[in-house]
Amino acid sequence: MATTQTASPTIAELREFAGFTAAEQRYIRRSLDIGLGRCDAFRVWGRDPGENAAIRSQYVAYRELAALRQSLPVESGFDSIEGFLGKLTRVAAFDLAQERIECFSAFRFLYERLMSAAARPWLPSAFCAAAALPQIRPERRKMLLQSLSEAAATAPRWSDRAPSFYPEYIEEAAA
Repeated sequence: MATTQTASPTIAELREFAGFTAAEQRYIRRSLDIGLGRCDAFRVWGRDPGENAAIRSQYVAYRELAALRQSLPVESGFDSIEGFLGKLTRVAAFDLAQERIECFSAFRFLYERLMSAAARPWLPSAFCAAAALPQIRPERRKMLLQSLSEAAATAPRWSDRAPSFYPEYIEEAAA
């Protein structure tokens, strides 16, 4: 019985991940490797000098993550929101500006793994703030903001269940 209860959310997470574009899947896996320190991202993901430069920039942007994980504000209060949400928005803006994340669902999938389930209530705000910045091209701003469903924007409560599926790099098999 316990296996079924844990397998079901994992399968749902696998299905959700499978529904993302190939570029989103690749970016999420790479971002998790960088943000969680799972491997040497240059060795695994760097295919050319341009990608190595992007990885280096992502390492710099993600330096904030450890402090953000430790400073999640209490939902019911307004203390520490400014510092937390400002920093989270800056990191989120970096990711959205890379133009690999196409929708709120992919953003949420990535950030609930980078930050923890406790960050879920803050993700719609950070996503909206980052997507609305002038650094994001107007047509992308529109697409990103329209991807946030009314249900996600107005959710009265978010699940506190920790993610169970963390996608990883898989080497292509030789043909």
